Amino acid sequence: MPGDDIWLPNPPDGTLVCGGFDGSENDDWTAIRLETVDGLLFTPRYGPDRRPTIWNPAEWSGKTPRGEVHAAWEEINRRYKVGRAYCDPGFMDEVSWKTEIETWDQIYGPKKFIPWVMSGSSRYTAVHAALRRFEADLESRAIRHDGCPITDTHVGNARRIAKPGERYALGKPSQNQKIDAAVTSVLAHEAACDARSEGWGQKTTTYIYTSRTTRRR
Repeated sequence: MPGDDIWLPNPPDGTLVCGGFDGSENDDWTAIRLETVDGLLFTPRYGPDRRPTIWNPAEWSGKTPRGEVHAAWEEINRRYKVGRAYCDPGFMDEVSWKTEIETWDQIYGPKKFIPWVMSGSSRYTAVHAALRRFEADLESRAIRHDGCPITDTHVGNARRIAKPGERYALGKPSQNQKIDAAVTSVLAHEAACDARSEGWGQKTTTYIYTSRTTRRR
């Protein structure tokens, strides 16, 4: 695992990745995190200033800069081979990211950008299972992280919040102790695990049969 003072560079262009996205509007933060086939969770850097794909609305006149988020996803899809992305659209109101997620899937999909809600009583079972898998894979070192300091802070802020049926979700201890990059890491890992179970990243061999020989390509 990287040390606290080490933030690894992004993987090279062409790397296979799955993604997570957690969208907000004017208080909580918005984030994109990616995971490689071999289990490296990282924060992409984008644009001319190589900004991390984690947006604090307070740094953008009080609202998440949706144009920046669109530009980041365009660059990510141009640089990397995105298998799928699980996206929490936020609350289903006028500031929801549902339309943006559908638009990204139309542009970069199909069936690649998938809504994956992290809140609400109907989601307790799925969210609890995703958190348990994330925690187990961290413990076994099946996944590792790039040392992103913002994500480190958000993970440190995150608390288990009890839910019915001996389940739990993630919550923050106070409104100013954000956890959005932690939530997004869980989404990216869940997307990568589900994609791996369907064969993502596995090399296949194609055999060409001729009248005299069999060649492998």
